[in-house]
Amino acid sequence: MTSSSDQPSPSEINSGTAAATQVLRTKPNRHFPFLSRHPWVLATALAETKSPSADKNTPTESTDESNAADVDSSGTDLHLPAQEVDLLDHDGNWIARGLSNPASRLRLRLYSFSRDQPVDDALFAKRIDEAVARRRLTQPASSATSDSQPTLAEKGERLIFSESDRISGLIVDRYADCLSVQFTAAALLSRGKFLIDQVLIAAEKYGTPCRRVIARMDAATAKHEAVSEQQIAEIESWSRGISAETSESESDADTSVNTVWYRHNDLKMSIDLRDGQKTGGYLDQQDNHAEAARYMAGKRVLDICTYTGGFALAAAHAGASEVIGVDSSEKALEMARRNAEANSLSQVKFERADCFDDLKNRGERGEFFDAVILDPPRFAGSRRQVDAALRAYARLNMSAVNLLQPGGLLVTCSCSGHVSRSDFLNMLVDVGRKRRRDIIILQSRGPAPDHPCAVSCPESDYLKCVIAQVQ
Repeated sequence: MTSSSDQPSPSEINSGTAAATQVLRTKPNRHFPFLSRHPWVLATALAETKSPSADKNTPTESTDESNAADVDSSGTDLHLPAQEVDLLDHDGNWIARGLSNPASRLRLRLYSFSRDQPVDDALFAKRIDEAVARRRLTQPASSATSDSQPTLAEKGERLIFSESDRISGLIVDRYADCLSVQFTAAALLSRGKFLIDQVLIAAEKYGTPCRRVIARMDAATAKHEAVSEQQIAEIESWSRGISAETSESESDADTSVNTVWYRHNDLKMSIDLRDGQKTGGYLDQQDNHAEAARYMAGKRVLDICTYTGGFALAAAHAGASEVIGVDSSEKALEMARRNAEANSLSQVKFERADCFDDLKNRGERGEFFDAVILDPPRFAGSRRQVDAALRAYARLNMSAVNLLQPGGLLVTCSCSGHVSRSDFLNMLVDVGRKRRRDIIILQSRGPAPDHPCAVSCPESDYLKCVIAQVQ
């Protein structure tokens, strides 16, 4: 039960003397996720908006989800502090404090669950330091003991994972001495430069100093957050030591200032931080690449949705006899080929094709492989897309099973946070039933440890990687 000391008085709410300058209330019985510290408050969960400056005759009912994106198309002012908001339940009991974006259907992101804790620079600085320190609990920032093993400073790792590190809207990956900073919340942009500075301070404090930074917000996120193209350009201007645009003279990605080399397990890998997917690479799969490779010695391997070759190159390095990597992006495949060359892996080749079409065509040709790896992009961006995503996963996995002889290996992944692990496994049950094959799970894995999961935000437990034998 919430204590009376945690409740703002009616006079505080109406006079605006409470800690926050604005108050939002949930609809009846919509407050329970936030009592459990889930950080996302959608517009559909809110009943009303109260602001000290609001006219009493101004309608306060929040817009529904379908209209939330139309609240304000003028964009967010990156130079104005985001509105700090107190969240109350429908009866007026204080729940949490966060930053609002009236132009987004994700109306409010919660950062504080104590009335004594303001959402200020000190809070974010402390949580950034805690996030980087969390990565050092089991991995000391010391030099490698062997010349064959890379040092921590040469590796890649996720330093900040948004909700899992209690900083909703900020993702930071480190590739050797370069930080890739992705903003997913417009509410953080007014302090964007400050946040980058704090990450640089923490990275150096914990043994991995960085001299380059690329800052970005992808177009899809910008649309949802009402951030304009001009504002995206300003975010990218916060980059340091990395070009915001590709020069026409940069025909060789090996010398491009946007290309960063780092050590991915035992491999030397390059990624394009400006044009790469997500924050440049797929560090969440780093441990899964190494674990899946343990099964690949002497095998003929097909890696679908290979991107820059993570699973394919790990399999080749582990002794696979032949590896074929397939992806729809020629630019990603060029990087994959360069990675193969850098690691002297001649038994791997890369082909451009649609993943569904490629699997279908190989089946029609009667091809077989000892192992098939599936690492597709996210199929479900919202709960409404889960059923369609599961059908797509089933179609992909059935096509893969068709290419496996009895005893073959299937490595199948899903990075859709709205698709639960149980849903994904049930999909594999249907695949086995429809193909009349037994699928025996050897390992059911998640992301690397530098991608922690917040129990209050189940969406942060997003990655499924199943290693199975198909009979």
